Amino acid sequence: MNEQTEKNRTGDFLLSEGNGSYSRENIIVASGQNLEAGTVLGTITASGEAVGLDLAADDGSEVATGILWANTNATDADTAAVAIARAAEVKADALIWPAGVTVPQKTAAIAQLAELGVVLR
Repeated sequence: MNEQTEKNRTGDFLLSEGNGSYSRENIIVASGQNLEAGTVLGTITASGEAVGLDLAADDGSEVATGILWANTNATDADTAAVAIARAAEVKADALIWPAGVTVPQKTAAIAQLAELGVVLR
């Protein structure tokens, strides 16, 4: 029997959010990425495009700016998406972090999200 792994589902990580769409922000995911819902995001300062948090970068994407709402395939082109960017509670164990993230890096990113009102539970 073949084993299959299911990707995260849209918004599975979300516990609560602000009224209406207050917590959500329309974003553009930079091309070259295929990201799952729950990916912690950074934003490239020069372009304003979102990418998976890149802790080795120095272009702004090393700062946590939100969490990707739905699976987004931007492999071939910049792609419109939605991020949870403020006033929300999320499941800490449902988030996707960069490979090799250290405890101090993760702690710093969690604090950056908390400054936006995105609290991990």
